[in-house]
Amino acid sequence: MTTLNRRTFAIGAALLPLLAGSGRAQGALPVITVHKDPNCGCCGAWVDYLKQNGFSANVVETSNLDKIRARLGVPAALRSCHTAEIGGYVIEGHVPAGPIKRLLAERPQAIGLAVAGMPDSSPGMDVPGAKDSYDVTLFGKAGQKRYARFQGRREITP
Repeated sequence: MTTLNRRTFAIGAALLPLLAGSGRAQGALPVITVHKDPNCGCCGAWVDYLKQNGFSANVVETSNLDKIRARLGVPAALRSCHTAEIGGYVIEGHVPAGPIKRLLAERPQAIGLAVAGMPDSSPGMDVPGAKDSYDVTLFGKAGQKRYARFQGRREITP
């Protein structure tokens, strides 16, 4: 009888992730896959920033980012130095962690988020003394709109 109970417990424990859904712990972030040029230092700094904010990252080095961006639907005007994929969304450029987490929680109809260009005060750039403001843009088939506005790492009201 003891063997049956242990076996039942073992089978139940093995099936628990399937019954719970995705197999991830509730609230855990999916892995972000970052496509970056092998020679880009700020891209690595952005990945380090994301890891400090609870993300796990898979980095794919490539010199053909334009082909990846075209396949993923990133508008030319929103392109930056790296492109990432997470939870069915595209993240273009130096997007702060907060809006990415919000995107994953809210799940809007969109392709993804972007910070166009490379603002000096954005995560991963971190130019000392930089105080420029920049937008995080939500983009998709319905167009583009401001999703958040930042000055450095601090979100500000529009």
